Amino acid sequence: MGPEDFPRKNALQSIHQALGSKLDSDWNGMPIPQHYSTDPYEEVATVRSKAGLFDVSGLRMINVSGADVVAVLNRMLTSDVDKLKPGQSAISNIVDENGSLIDDVLVYRDGPTEYRLSHGGGGLEDVIDGFFAGSQSTWAKDDDVHILSLQGPLALDILKPHAEKDISTLKYFEHAPNVLFGKSVSIARGGYSAERGYEVFCSAADAPFLWEKIMEAGKPFGICAASWDCLDIVRVEGALLFFPFDMPKGDETPWEVGADWTVDLSKPDFNGKAALEKRKSEIRSANVGLEIDAHEAIEPGAKLVKDGKEVGTVNSTTYSKHLMKSLALGSVPPELKAIGTTFEVKSSAGDFTAHIVRTPFYDPHRLRTHPLEERA
Repeated sequence: MGPEDFPRKNALQSIHQALGSKLDSDWNGMPIPQHYSTDPYEEVATVRSKAGLFDVSGLRMINVSGADVVAVLNRMLTSDVDKLKPGQSAISNIVDENGSLIDDVLVYRDGPTEYRLSHGGGGLEDVIDGFFAGSQSTWAKDDDVHILSLQGPLALDILKPHAEKDISTLKYFEHAPNVLFGKSVSIARGGYSAERGYEVFCSAADAPFLWEKIMEAGKPFGICAASWDCLDIVRVEGALLFFPFDMPKGDETPWEVGADWTVDLSKPDFNGKAALEKRKSEIRSANVGLEIDAHEAIEPGAKLVKDGKEVGTVNSTTYSKHLMKSLALGSVPPELKAIGTTFEVKSSAGDFTAHIVRTPFYDPHRLRTHPLEERA
């Protein structure tokens, strides 16, 4: 497999190949740099102490607008999108009539009747037509947009001098149009690394230029190009869920994955609301963080055993050299979710003991992404 085998084209292909990526894996049909020739653990150290530049253009972006777009989105999503002001964004979810998760969605509000939806590996696009049918609003995929994600404590220092508008005023989950290195972009504060970060939304035509300019500006700060191997490590350290890999049953509700904060039961009827109200008292599993007594990452899907009985699964995993621990996000019955609860892990690498710990594993108070001075 190579980049020519995937339906979406990555404008950064030659840059990734020069960094050692074969671009032989994809996400949502776009080739992604899963590996570089550099050590992913060294990339992690750089992201945690300086800054790393990720290509997350594999995200699906959808533009939605129209006179009744707020009503349409509020029928479709679990949160109240009208609570967002232009320039704000929030994570929401879409569930089916049974209250089961279909997709997680990052909603950007650009204006009174203009939104953008960002989603990863779920089925939003399989059902979105039904919600917009008969409305005064429209939706359209944007496969041109590329997303360059600069993550790390020095990200602001690297980007700020080269942005026309001051990005230091952007709070977490805020975004605004800007001009960066002379190119029109949208810059959002956020990311998937558990570090302070900024995501630059640009056209495919401008992506190579902006990648090179960001890397050039970051060179005095020790920047690195960061692979998806690195992204997998830092997002697990930050206990950030990845749909659908952290939903192993395939029909979990937001209540069962710790996403209850995305559900607004006070708003008028929305798709799956009645089922969510009913299933709030029928919770079958809880997502937990696990430290495993192993010196390597355990494969996803390994079984969790308690008192000789299989009770749960290991979902996302990594070995963190930064924390010197084998980490996992797992699913267990709610009565077994207490911190300190121990399990036996049955894996292809052998049997190990694991226990539930507080999450996130890294930066447990999320001070990197949500500094105290920015909290209300």
